[in-house]
Amino acid sequence: MADPLCHPALLTDLYELTMAAAYFDNDFRAKGSFELFMRSLPAERSYLIAAGLEQALDYLENVRFQASDIDYLRSQKVFGNVSGQFFDYLRDFQFKGEVWAMPEGTPVFSEEPLLRVTAPIIEAQVVETYLLSIITFQTMIASKAARVVGAAQGRDVIEFGTRRAHGPEAGTLAARAAYIGGCKGTSNVEAGRRFSIPVFGTLAHSFIMAYEDEEEAFRRFEDIFPDNATLLIDTYDTLAAIDKIVEAGLRPKMVRLDSGNLIELSREVRRRLDEEGLPETQIFATSDLDEHVITEMLAHGAQVDAFGVGTSLATSKDAPTLSGVYKLVDVFGGQGPSYRAKLSGGKVSYPGCKQVFRRTGPDGKYKEDVVCRCADRYEDATPLLGCVMSEGRRLNSAPALPEVQRRAREEIARLPDSCRRLHNAVAYPVRFSRKLQQLLEEFRNRVSPAAGKPSVR
Repeated sequence: MADPLCHPALLTDLYELTMAAAYFDNDFRAKGSFELFMRSLPAERSYLIAAGLEQALDYLENVRFQASDIDYLRSQKVFGNVSGQFFDYLRDFQFKGEVWAMPEGTPVFSEEPLLRVTAPIIEAQVVETYLLSIITFQTMIASKAARVVGAAQGRDVIEFGTRRAHGPEAGTLAARAAYIGGCKGTSNVEAGRRFSIPVFGTLAHSFIMAYEDEEEAFRRFEDIFPDNATLLIDTYDTLAAIDKIVEAGLRPKMVRLDSGNLIELSREVRRRLDEEGLPETQIFATSDLDEHVITEMLAHGAQVDAFGVGTSLATSKDAPTLSGVYKLVDVFGGQGPSYRAKLSGGKVSYPGCKQVFRRTGPDGKYKEDVVCRCADRYEDATPLLGCVMSEGRRLNSAPALPEVQRRAREEIARLPDSCRRLHNAVAYPVRFSRKLQQLLEEFRNRVSPAAGKPSVR
């Protein structure tokens, strides 16, 4: 389902628009190709899960400059020498380019392009900020969710993080990305409505505290939600709360633990529930959980059926940013492509439009990726980037989100076990083709006479 939000063109960095004005007034009309990739993986990550493509495509189809946007730009001193024709151009601005991308749910590694934009250079430049923001954020959260879900060893994980996210919209998109990464659902109702994600909720300590008697609060809640009640049992005394539930003859679907020693409490709660004829009542755990805490809990015998994970998931707390970049790789003039690359120390990029091929071993596991020129072919490997937009319009409808989640789950399972470990993971093999390395050297030799100049065009 398409994101219903409007897409204001001013949701960008100023330099995208000053570059656009300079291109326009200098009559620079060539097409350019830009590739979006991560320079490196965070120290805490051995793989990423591509996400955010659908919002990126929706933005590209719908980005427009409103009259008020143009009036605002005209009022800025920095645009004082810009021609009126540039602002006329903005009034009719539409993205008309082509996009190649990896499908959402695809494992991706450093320096592999997740997305390539080819368009008139002004169009391709203006959209940089939004594309980086939407794709790196959701990729970051989906990758975190995959780790948390893996740690849960088949138990359900619910995303609970909107109240700790960096704003409501970030929370909503985090819920979407977390679902792609394997979460069963979210507490965010807007995310449920917008993306058809299953929604889940329990109750807060305030509901228990609002009543004079804890048992009455339990009864009142289960009366209204007889088939779905999750009763929060740690407001006063966790084990005493279980006794009250039993004495009141309640049969909640779940009880929730949110504080204390979750390992020991879950064992004792499970024992008492089973002894009192409530084996079907499940135990739901929350309280500052992440993949490491969940792993430790289960390793020490915690009796937990499902987990609610909030802050660490919606903010990817241990690795809250990705080194996403959007680099010019080709400029197309009358004689075809003229390759571009960045050569500065520590930030070298490869020139030319690229493809990523993924090889599979005899055991069905992925064994190697090759980043190569887009014209290259490897008969024993699968290309990962496909054309998803032409002339500014999508080529296919968006896949259903459960299908994206299934794809992510299956793709993660095909990564080497050593790559998926939480600790001491082995880096997945990614290499750059010989022809691509030759192309970089040719480009380096071509621009070397200008090495002493401040910039290379």
